[in-house]
Amino acid sequence: MPTPFHKILIANRGEIACRVIRTARAQGYLTVAVYSEADAGALHVRQADEALCIGPAPARESYLNMDAVLGAAGASGADAIHPGYGFLSENAAFARAVQAAGLVFIGPDPHSIERMGNKAAAKRMMIQAGVPCVPGYHGADQSDTALLAQAREIGAPIMVKAAAGGGGRGMRIVHELSEMADALSRARSEAANAFGSDELILERAVIEPRHVEVQVFGDRLGNIIHLGERDCSIQRRHQKVFEESPSPAVDAALRARMGAAAVAAAKTVDYVGAGTVEFLLDSDGRFYFLEMNTRLQVEHPVTECVTGLDLVAWQLAVARGEPLPLRQEEVRLEGHAIEVRLYAEDPANDFLPQSGGVALWEPPSGEGVRVDHGLAQGQAISPFYDPMIAKIIARGGTRDEARRRLVGALRDTRVLGLPTNLGFLADAARHPEFASGHATTAFIGRHFGPGQLRKAKEDSRILAIAAALWFDASAYRGPQFGFRSNGAARWPLTLGGDEGRASVHLTVREAGRFKVECPGGVEHEIVLEAPEAQGRRVSVDGVHSRITATFAEGLLHVAWNGRSCSFEDLTYAPPRRTEDCGDSSVSAPMNGRLLALYVATGDKVTKGQRVAVLEAMKMEHQLLARRDGTVERIGATVGEQVTSRAVIVKLAGEQAA
Repeated sequence: MPTPFHKILIANRGEIACRVIRTARAQGYLTVAVYSEADAGALHVRQADEALCIGPAPARESYLNMDAVLGAAGASGADAIHPGYGFLSENAAFARAVQAAGLVFIGPDPHSIERMGNKAAAKRMMIQAGVPCVPGYHGADQSDTALLAQAREIGAPIMVKAAAGGGGRGMRIVHELSEMADALSRARSEAANAFGSDELILERAVIEPRHVEVQVFGDRLGNIIHLGERDCSIQRRHQKVFEESPSPAVDAALRARMGAAAVAAAKTVDYVGAGTVEFLLDSDGRFYFLEMNTRLQVEHPVTECVTGLDLVAWQLAVARGEPLPLRQEEVRLEGHAIEVRLYAEDPANDFLPQSGGVALWEPPSGEGVRVDHGLAQGQAISPFYDPMIAKIIARGGTRDEARRRLVGALRDTRVLGLPTNLGFLADAARHPEFASGHATTAFIGRHFGPGQLRKAKEDSRILAIAAALWFDASAYRGPQFGFRSNGAARWPLTLGGDEGRASVHLTVREAGRFKVECPGGVEHEIVLEAPEAQGRRVSVDGVHSRITATFAEGLLHVAWNGRSCSFEDLTYAPPRRTEDCGDSSVSAPMNGRLLALYVATGDKVTKGQRVAVLEAMKMEHQLLARRDGTVERIGATVGEQVTSRAVIVKLAGEQAA
């Protein structure tokens, strides 16, 4: 029976809320946004026809508050709810509550979510259905004794996973069995805090596989088809960064086998709507069921690009009770599409998430380029939610055309105000291994380790550009404009940037032309050309290019050559002496909630000892002592929301020589 609805509440935020609003409004539906107090000025709030605040910033008090979301639906008169992805999207209790309230849930039935939501139960079902699975343990006995015994039977390397989890949380890889007890403890803690369940499963780790997932769709008439695959192998912390369709490792025969397995998996739970069946693919072409995501995926745009379909429109049609628009034999994959996730994070610091204000946001455009984002100009990246800024998607007739367009789109992206992974994305997209289509899940670890990422970040040319811009815009320019009676003046300048203080010396050749001496004896010739409407041209050692720069709140933000940095002028500032400097303090790397504290005043600690755990931006961050010592002071209490650089644990005195 058809199920009409007229007004859709999107129980989510950011780019996915904007994405759903776009299709829903195009189809004539009224849309309702919900938002936390931290998101009052967000783009999805502005784009919806109506918007209601559902609580404070913490997700558990707003976006994860089922009563608040359902109350907003009632207050707005919405008769359908789209959950997006994340938050409540795979919560069977929420889906039931939506239906019990007489509303249409634009997603799978609660029993499907429930059966696939627990990885252990899902693996048991897949084994019974004949879907290939990685050998492992999915049992009910969750004692350390049982898990350690199973680990010895499976043998290292082993993957420890949260049974109710996803997105890399509650997941640890164990290379030596001696590491198993600690991995179990940490995975349990993270799983319990992220998903409300500390149940774990163990799997034999497949080394350097590809991560390939299949998009499935079902309707209420019993039809289930697949829409091809996506390759999501490039990941950090087991979270996807690059996605593409089709996979360069999958031919037509393998696609048919993986597609049939994905459809079989979906049929075991009578699946309705959009879902994704994820597999690990080894170098011999063998694939193993990983999990099923009972929702629309972050990476769905690449499937839309190669199929020409609107998957949100399909979700709405299925929710209305209509049959799928296509049969399996009518599905066509044409061309290639690649998506990258632009994050507020610091790749050189283990991809640590960042929060703060965005001083400038200019997404790219052009032939074959699509950008999905939910960022309004001047909006801050909140410490309370995922740090993804945007998804940048490029499509082309061939994979290499799509890749070249992606490289160009990343080059044209401007995001200023806080560290991002933009430079890393550009470097990865240009890398020969990715260009050849041979990248596996080992790609980042092999080619972009901490040393390589730090080296890529330490480019003295952007420091030289910043010094010239600061000098050009500052009071250094007196009537003599850089000259003294005995010739050109050599000016000292100290800039504070992402890597700390850096002292340079700047000599004015003539108006707009500088020699900049950087640390390490490196010199650069910088020529600043007249500002233009779309930025400014600059010559660096004779090479002309475009920069984007803006001053905001005493900082200079610069984007150049795929890099973005922020600088402040510290030339006349006294050296900073703060409590959190040196090895005597353990400080919060970002805003977050203190989840656990393992020491007390007077305790002896050793270098590398875990002293606290901070929960921030959907992750748990282990805080370690940087030297041996005695705890002098505890600076926060468990459950407290702390700010970036806040001292959590202070050690007494200085380290002995």
